Parts: sequence; structure tokens; C-alpha cells
Amino acid sequence: MRRVVVTGIGTVNALAGDVPGTFAAFRAGRSGIGPLTFRDAGRLTIRVGAEVRDWDEARFTPSERALYDRVTQYALVAGAEALAMAGLAGPLGPRAGVIMGTAAGGIRTWEESYRAVFAEGRNRVPPLVVPRLMHNAAASHLSIRHGASGPVLSVASACASANHALGLALQQVRSGAADVMLAGGAEAMLCFGGVKAWEGLRVLSPDMCRPFSLGRRGMVIGDGAGVLVLEDEAHARARGARVLAELAGFGTTADAGDIVAPDPEGAARAMRAALADAGLAPGDIGYVNAHGTGTLLNDRSEARAIRAVFGGAAPPVSSTKAMHGHAIGATGALEAIACILALTEGIVPPTAGFETPDPDCALDVVANIAREARVEAALSNAFAFGGLNAVLAFRRA
Repeated sequence: MRRVVVTGIGTVNALAGDVPGTFAAFRAGRSGIGPLTFRDAGRLTIRVGAEVRDWDEARFTPSERALYDRVTQYALVAGAEALAMAGLAGPLGPRAGVIMGTAAGGIRTWEESYRAVFAEGRNRVPPLVVPRLMHNAAASHLSIRHGASGPVLSVASACASANHALGLALQQVRSGAADVMLAGGAEAMLCFGGVKAWEGLRVLSPDMCRPFSLGRRGMVIGDGAGVLVLEDEAHARARGARVLAELAGFGTTADAGDIVAPDPEGAARAMRAALADAGLAPGDIGYVNAHGTGTLLNDRSEARAIRAVFGGAAPPVSSTKAMHGHAIGATGALEAIACILALTEGIVPPTAGFETPDPDCALDVVANIAREARVEAALSNAFAFGGLNAVLAFRRA
């Protein structure tokens, strides 16, 4: 079975518009959560989020802006950074593909179109509304821009979308269906309708996200994209590429229970499956990037699952959602990048805003300040609404 390595990473998120800036924020424990600035944000009950601020759409031509929802724009910028880091240039050809995750796709285009028809009384919307809003837009445009004509598709599994996309891409390379895959996730849910929908669930914090901390008040939505270049190790070595890490394992399970309430058993099975797929034992893991949404139910359930897998010797745990927000379909890709920071630089990013340990979440939480540690392997957890669990196992190169 072919080994699969990461040779490039790229990101756009509330912390920074690139990987170096994001790494710097992770090291500093800086949060990108702040007041929302989009249209009609003042009508919302929840007015904080992890927005991508000062986004410059002028980097795209007028014809491109007519075709790209913000979610596609984020994906294209992150993908270009990842490919540049990997030292790859297009056209990538039929031995390369793209799998991207997203939960909402072009939700801003949906909102703008509904405003035009219902609020403003227009009888038409722009002709490119359908290709702007479709969930596969980001994956398709990455394929078009870089000439990747192998396996290309989109994954929608709520908060686990990016992890599922990365896991499926891993399997494509392992199987020999592709030599190179761009994979990750993109989301641009921070608009009036996007936040208003989440308000109805009553899981959003009115101020900060404090995963695993006593007194936490919920999650904070974020926007952005993360793209990883996954490559057959022999292919990467042959062209002299720098290998950042190995994507060694993938575990995916379903709770087959409640549509929103997590089941710790399903989460634990996914972690064990990722470890088994990677050929790792629990004791090999030096860091867990937790799903850690900051809600009472999720954090307690995940803590139980982690203890079930690791017993009394659980490794350091953090949730970087306290910094980049919960970027829904993109969040797993951002967290994979956090794992790569831990593996390549020996820096475990912290859980920002952590105040007091919750006895129901008894873990070694890396709180507020990044921790230096030699990490040989790391897990990245994603546990989504619908009871869908996806866990990635990374190993040092």
C-alpha cells in the first residue's frame, strides 16, 4: 500500500490569509473572533464570529468575481498557496485530482438571490447563480485552474466535511487512482442567513469560544479554507519535494443515533479506526486536535471518547476553534494544518480563552499558551451533526 505524504498546505481564515500568519497566530494563542461586520449583522442576536477581514476581491477579474462565490475565492487562494509550497505547477494532468468539503457551498449567493427576488422585487437573478452556489464549485474551479483532471468531487458532511475529503483523498492516492490530490474544505457561512439559521439551534456563544472550559457558552462560527497537497511518497521523493508529514490513517464511523446529539462511542470508534489504519497505538499519539466546539454537550462527549481510547494516559489536547472559529465544512482542514505545525515545529497550539477546567472534561488541555513538545503522531477529530465522525492520523515525516 502506497504511503501518502503532505507536501503543501494553504489557508485563508480569520487569523491570517496564509500559512505563515496562521502559524504565528497559533504560536501566540491569538483569537480571530470579533464583531461581525457583514450586512444586517446588527439584526442578529449573535454578533460575533471569526470573519476573514479585509478580503480583497480585486485579486480576481470582474468575470471571475461574477462566477466565484466567496467560498470558491477562499478555496482558490488556499489552493494556490498549497501548490506553491509543494512546488507543483499546472496543468497537473489526469494523475491529479481534487476533493473539497463544504457544508453550505455558496450560501452567500443563495442569500443575495433571495434578497433580490423577495425583498427587492426583482424578477431575475444573474445567469451564473447556479454555478456560483453549487457545492462542487470550489473543487471544480481548483480542478479547472490547475488542470487536475483525475478524481474531482465535493463532500458535504457538515462539520466533518474537510476530514472526510482528506480521508477520501488519502484513499485515492493509496489505491493508485491518483499520484497527487488537493484536499480540504472551504466555507463562507458568515452572512445574515447563515448565522440566523445557527441562532435557532441555540448553540452559539455571544462572546468567545472556550472549549473544555467551565462556564463555556457555545461555539463561534468562522469562515475560511484550508487545502493540503497529498502525494504518493515515491512520487514526492522522486521530484525532490519537501515532505511536511505523512497522512497515515483515516477512521470514519456513524453514530446512527441522534441527528444533533453526539455519541462518545461513535467518536471513540472513529479514533480507534484511524489508529488502526495508520498502524499506530494510542501511546504513539503526542497530540489530539479535538473537535472541541465549546458547547456543553459536545465537549463532555468528546472528552469521554478520548478517555475511552487513551485511558489515563491521554496526550495533550487542544481545540483551535477558539482561535479560527468553527469553520464548519472547512474546519477540519484548518485543524489538520495545526497538526502539521505540531509535527514539523514541535509547537502544540493552545485552546485560547480557557479559564477553568471542567471536571466533566478531565483532559490535559493545552490552555492559552502554546506548548513545546516533540510530537511523533497526532490525531485530528471531526464529529458532525448527523452523527458522522471522521478522524485523521498524521505522523512525522
